[in-house]
Amino acid sequence: MRRQRTGSTPAEADIEIRQWQCCRRKPATKSRRSMSKMHNMKRIVTSALLLATGAGLFLDVCAAENSPPASTKTVVLAGGCFWCIQPSFDRAPGVVKTLVGYSGGTEPNPTYELVTSERTKYRESIEITYDPAKISFAQILDIYWKQINPTQSDGQFTDIGPSYRAAIFYNNDEEKKIAEDSKAKLGRSAKFDKPIVTEILPAMKFYPAEDYHQKYYQQNPGQFEAFEKGSGRVSFEKKTWGKEP
Repeated sequence: MRRQRTGSTPAEADIEIRQWQCCRRKPATKSRRSMSKMHNMKRIVTSALLLATGAGLFLDVCAAENSPPASTKTVVLAGGCFWCIQPSFDRAPGVVKTLVGYSGGTEPNPTYELVTSERTKYRESIEITYDPAKISFAQILDIYWKQINPTQSDGQFTDIGPSYRAAIFYNNDEEKKIAEDSKAKLGRSAKFDKPIVTEILPAMKFYPAEDYHQKYYQQNPGQFEAFEKGSGRVSFEKKTWGKEP
């Protein structure tokens, strides 16, 4: 009969121990490999996040450089032909953008044909968006006075009719006072031998004019120059202020 195994010899025990150790080492090796892969993945993810963050910051900086100022104000002024008063404001440092259009009336969505029919209270106007950190409301008005004849009440230069009357539209009491002080200062300047009659009125809804009116001096420079000079505006500004517009 074969003898039943009741124990192991030292040699057999040593073999069993080594087999057991070998079996224990294999899972450990696999675990280390898994951990190594995880570390590599974490490095890749971290690098990707850092790159994305850096790219986001770069885009934010670029956007900040190219975007309008965070805090801007708007003012609407009527000064006769809106084609003629836009260039000086476009050139002014601190002015962010300008739109020509209509203000002072009540009919919704006015058109050029309706406004110039003189059947409404709308006036040809300009909406000026500006950065108050670079140019003040009072400085905007300094530019405005040099674009108009503030002693004319029936229009501006050869443009006669209610839609061409000059006006400053104020947004609040502070702007009203600044406009009144600016008007009084102009009256004391002895630049004019007639009273300053430009109206100072509460702001009303502004409607942008049709696209072909926007920056007309750029779209049709030849026609614009002929009209501006023909209206008498250029000669008046040169005589009064000693400058070309």
